[in-house]
Amino acid sequence: MSIVDPVSQIFLRLERRNQPMHVGGLQLFRVPGNAPADYVHRLVDRARAQNTIQPPFDKRLKYRLGQPFWTDDHGFDMEYHVRHLALPEPGAIRDLLALVSMLHGALLDRARPLWEVYVIEGVTDHRFAIYTKFHHAMMDGVSAMRVLRRFLSIDAGAENFRVPWQLPPQSTTRPPWSAGLAMLRSGYRQAAALPAAARSLYDVWHDARHDPDFTGPAQAPACMLNRPVSGSRRFAAQGYSLSRIHRVAEAFGATVNDVVLALCSAALRRYLIDHDALPRDPLIAMLPVSLHDDDETTGNRVGLIYANLATDIADPAERLAAIKRSVDYWKRRYKRMSSEQIMAMVAAMSAPAGLNLLAGIAPRRQSFNVVISNVPGPNEALYFGDAEMLGMYPMSIVLDGQALNISLVSYRDMLEFGLIACRRALPSMQNLLKYLGEALDELERTAGRAADS
Repeated sequence: MSIVDPVSQIFLRLERRNQPMHVGGLQLFRVPGNAPADYVHRLVDRARAQNTIQPPFDKRLKYRLGQPFWTDDHGFDMEYHVRHLALPEPGAIRDLLALVSMLHGALLDRARPLWEVYVIEGVTDHRFAIYTKFHHAMMDGVSAMRVLRRFLSIDAGAENFRVPWQLPPQSTTRPPWSAGLAMLRSGYRQAAALPAAARSLYDVWHDARHDPDFTGPAQAPACMLNRPVSGSRRFAAQGYSLSRIHRVAEAFGATVNDVVLALCSAALRRYLIDHDALPRDPLIAMLPVSLHDDDETTGNRVGLIYANLATDIADPAERLAAIKRSVDYWKRRYKRMSSEQIMAMVAAMSAPAGLNLLAGIAPRRQSFNVVISNVPGPNEALYFGDAEMLGMYPMSIVLDGQALNISLVSYRDMLEFGLIACRRALPSMQNLLKYLGEALDELERTAGRAADS
């Protein structure tokens, strides 16, 4: 039995019926051409037969004196955790997204290990889908992506069939006492980081008054994105060409992430104008930044960047330039800090926002307007057994006062967007997908005009 770390405890305490605290993912696969009619049924049976469960998938919560611990689950029910569903004919993508929206709004059972997998057959064009969700106390989005990546193979073949809950740890040479030693070392590094983090906080306070490129947690305007949320969800997903985005980035001397933020900014600007709700001041995005070591596959280690989305600027090139300056400020600051110093500074800087989220004091007044996270994914084609993965779409968390979350992951030559929102707070949210595509077209035209002039 082991104690739940402080960051993961926050995710447990934040959870309520209207804000489930799990991250998820939707993956789309092609049924092999020579597959039997009951191919997906056999796949589910084979997955359920893999019943030697590796940590952390075999852990459930146990409370002692109000303190949560992870303990082994001795009554593991594989049929509960791995479920088989089918879409009604004709199995349109909109039906798949509607089903996954409903599943993502349901809480995980805390009496069991905090994960579920749904295998969904009957998708049009001989496809099936897998929807997976993990509680954020168990792992963050980067950790979830790494776990999902490890059960997929670069080689097609039934002999390569793997499941995420039975993968061996990436490193098997560590002695049994290494986890405790690592915890002590981490605690020491975090304590040692506090003086430098305090100095950085002072520098940030100074920059907030004197640096025009500074963007912080006190600048977000009131916005319809920051309404209280219900428990209902709407999920929208679509991929865009990563090569096109690279070319735009090169044309403007920006990064892919800068262009992604510019696309999100343009789409949000258009959506808010549609609803006569565009604030006069620019929207502020919170960007999680992974601080994981290369061999870490679970847990929560993130820093934060606050980005000015420049939604008050109509010109797309000027908007992209303003976004880039805002992000570059935090890149320069974090480059001089260790991961422990970053986490300590972020914890102090974000404490008011965290208190607001926990207590719900002012759900309409948030420290940021939207969360946008971008997780690098695989460049090569991947397979689940002999089924080729066609796309993967991340799903994150909606909070009271944070009615929209935009997550991205790259796969081959596509940047896959997953948008999750409160269905009631943000009507017709799926229009954002169309606006993202139009924003990419607009940036390409602007880059072309700049090259011709």
